[in-house]
Amino acid sequence: MGRGRLCLRRPRGAPEILSAAVVALAALVLMAQMAAAVFEVLEDAWPLLLVLVLLAGAVGAWRVARTMDRRRREAGRLLMLRITLAEFDGMDDRQFEHALRDLLVRDGWGARRVGGSGDQAADVISDHTHRGRIVVQAKHTRVGGKVGSSVMYAVKGTAGPTHRADHAVVVTNGTFTRDAMAWGDRHSVHWVDRDRLRRWAENGTALHELLGLSARSRRARFRRAA
Repeated sequence: MGRGRLCLRRPRGAPEILSAAVVALAALVLMAQMAAAVFEVLEDAWPLLLVLVLLAGAVGAWRVARTMDRRRREAGRLLMLRITLAEFDGMDDRQFEHALRDLLVRDGWGARRVGGSGDQAADVISDHTHRGRIVVQAKHTRVGGKVGSSVMYAVKGTAGPTHRADHAVVVTNGTFTRDAMAWGDRHSVHWVDRDRLRRWAENGTALHELLGLSARSRRARFRRAA
């Protein structure tokens, strides 16, 4: 069985109207009494409430100041960031990707690490106000390891269609094969080998200066080719 619906109807007749008026008046009186009681409590407790409000404001201001100070110190640390080749060689893949991200932030790029399973040939993606978007594929190798042309093919294939990049670069702490460097140069896939990595990370040269990434519109070669 369905539940019966509660239906309200207007009072009928003088007795019902009088009863409804009495109930309404009683409700108003009760509300007025409650408001008066609350006001009386607040009137007595306002010093304590004021203290609590000021305390909450002070705690909030302290947290904001601490956050801003931490960000300033982090920005200062990144501004002076230098990483040696020996430090790169001692990293694992994840640490290498995070280090490249931090270097890009140092250079003025809004960088984030995206590497992992299904990253589609992008470990770090960075955006710059004037230079657009760069996709970085990180290849951490053992000392003396070489990166081949297949990595260049993969980066070229996803930079525009998948990541909407203006620039693409492969970075390694090792070296590249001649074919990989030549193919990258022909197809605008930049490469950073051990020597260029030293100039970028140790000497402090910005990546866009090292690779000659000029200011350009957001419509890039990779996007047009997509």
